[in-house]
Amino acid sequence: MPWNPSPEVAVARDAASRLGATQAVVFYVLPNGKYGYASYGKTKPLCAGAKRWADFLYDNLEGFFETESLIVKPLHAGGLFE
Repeated sequence: MPWNPSPEVAVARDAASRLGATQAVVFYVLPNGKYGYASYGKTKPLCAGAKRWADFLYDNLEGFFETESLIVKPLHAGGLFE
Protein backbone atom coordinates (compact mmCIF):
# COMPACT_ATOMS: atom_id res chain seq x y z
CA MET A 1 0.00 0.00 0.00
CA PRO A 2 1.42 3.45 -0.86
CA TRP A 3 2.43 5.47 2.18
CA ASN A 4 -0.12 8.10 3.24
CA PRO A 5 1.58 10.85 5.29
CA SER A 6 -1.68 12.32 6.66
CA PRO A 7 -1.57 12.60 10.49
CA GLU A 8 -5.10 11.18 10.75
CA VAL A 9 -4.17 8.10 8.71
CA ALA A 10 -0.99 7.74 10.79
CA VAL A 11 -3.17 7.37 13.90
CA ALA A 12 -5.30 4.69 12.21
CA ARG A 13 -2.15 2.94 10.93
CA ASP A 14 -0.58 3.03 14.41
CA ALA A 15 -3.78 1.66 15.99
CA ALA A 16 -3.83 -1.22 13.52
CA SER A 17 -0.15 -1.93 14.15
CA ARG A 18 -0.50 -1.91 17.94
CA LEU A 19 -3.56 -4.16 17.78
CA GLY A 20 -2.11 -6.54 15.20
CA ALA A 21 -5.01 -5.65 12.90
CA THR A 22 -5.05 -5.48 9.12
CA GLN A 23 -7.61 -2.64 9.10
CA ALA A 24 -8.56 0.22 11.41
CA VAL A 25 -11.07 3.06 11.46
CA VAL A 26 -10.64 5.97 13.86
CA PHE A 27 -13.36 8.55 14.56
CA TYR A 28 -12.43 11.80 16.31
CA VAL A 29 -14.00 15.00 17.63
CA LEU A 30 -11.86 18.14 17.68
CA PRO A 31 -12.10 20.85 20.37
CA ASN A 32 -13.88 23.15 17.88
CA GLY A 33 -16.70 20.59 17.49
CA LYS A 34 -15.70 19.36 14.06
CA TYR A 35 -15.44 15.63 13.61
CA GLY A 36 -14.10 13.18 11.13
CA TYR A 37 -12.48 9.83 10.59
CA ALA A 38 -9.47 8.13 9.12
CA SER A 39 -9.21 4.61 7.80
CA TYR A 40 -6.27 2.29 7.15
CA GLY A 41 -5.82 -1.04 5.45
CA LYS A 42 -2.59 -3.01 5.19
CA THR A 43 -3.11 -3.73 1.47
CA LYS A 44 -4.88 -1.79 -1.26
CA PRO A 45 -7.99 -4.04 -1.13
CA LEU A 46 -8.06 -3.88 2.70
CA CYS A 47 -7.66 -0.11 2.56
CA ALA A 48 -10.59 0.17 0.12
CA GLY A 49 -12.68 -2.04 2.42
CA ALA A 50 -11.81 0.01 5.50
CA LYS A 51 -12.78 3.20 3.65
CA ARG A 52 -16.16 1.73 2.62
CA TRP A 53 -16.76 0.66 6.24
CA ALA A 54 -15.70 4.09 7.55
CA ASP A 55 -17.89 5.95 5.02
CA PHE A 56 -20.92 3.86 6.02
CA LEU A 57 -20.32 4.37 9.75
CA TYR A 58 -19.68 8.10 9.35
CA ASP A 59 -22.87 8.59 7.34
CA ASN A 60 -24.88 6.74 9.99
CA LEU A 61 -23.25 8.32 13.05
CA GLU A 62 -24.08 11.91 12.11
CA GLY A 63 -27.53 11.76 13.73
CA PHE A 64 -26.08 10.07 16.81
CA PHE A 65 -24.02 13.10 17.77
CA GLU A 66 -27.07 15.34 18.08
CA THR A 67 -29.23 12.80 19.90
CA GLU A 68 -26.53 12.21 22.49
CA SER A 69 -26.08 15.98 23.14
CA LEU A 70 -22.41 15.93 22.29
CA ILE A 71 -20.49 19.05 21.35
CA VAL A 72 -20.89 18.46 17.63
CA LYS A 73 -23.79 19.08 15.28
CA PRO A 74 -24.49 16.69 12.42
CA LEU A 75 -25.23 17.70 8.86
CA HIS A 76 -28.43 15.66 8.99
CA ALA A 77 -30.23 13.34 11.41
CA GLY A 78 -30.91 9.69 10.75
CA GLY A 79 -29.17 6.40 10.44
CA LEU A 80 -28.63 3.39 12.60
CA PHE A 81 -29.19 5.04 15.98
CA GLU A 82 -32.78 6.21 15.57
